[in-house]
Amino acid sequence: MTLIPSHFYAMVDSSRGHEPVALAETFLAAGARILQLRLKDVPARDLLASARAISARCRQRGALLIVNDRVDIAMLAEAHGVHLGQHDLPLEAARSLVGPELIIGISTHNVEQALAAERGGADYIGFGPMYPGGLKQNVAGYGVENLRAVRDAVRLPIVAIGGITEATIPAVLAAGADAVAIITDVLNASDLERKVHSILALNHS
Repeated sequence: MTLIPSHFYAMVDSSRGHEPVALAETFLAAGARILQLRLKDVPARDLLASARAISARCRQRGALLIVNDRVDIAMLAEAHGVHLGQHDLPLEAARSLVGPELIIGISTHNVEQALAAERGGADYIGFGPMYPGGLKQNVAGYGVENLRAVRDAVRLPIVAIGGITEATIPAVLAAGADAVAIITDVLNASDLERKVHSILALNHS
């Protein structure tokens, strides 16, 4: 299995009231092959329970599970990796805990951070926010030109995030992203499984 097995990087997020395990099952049934568990302000006990349940389902489907922020939860749930922001546990420290087997992704916002992540041994980087809006109501986004600059600077796989919709996916992929992470446009869909099918059907050339 490749590191980023699909151009759709599914976000298991409870911000729209979705139950995490049920949401993960919907993503997997629709064909998603990489999921990030992103649950903010959830007790560690509940986060671990969700992570373990989703990790088992991902393994059954041949998919990858990445846990946001929490190295300990990723390890205990036997997830495939962890995704860290600029203010989370440093990359070097995380790698010393998880060893070489677990995937580590790092959120980046510019070329300098992307280069630092690559030098530090990250397996992939997140880049964004791409556009205004999105879950965090970004006032502005970095756009495709900044994404192209990051693509030119690093060889790591890039997952673009922030304000991306189904309509803007082709432009983001064309600018050099290997995958797109989408929360709002997907979770607001009236038919979530159909939405994922539609996204997966987009040609990633």
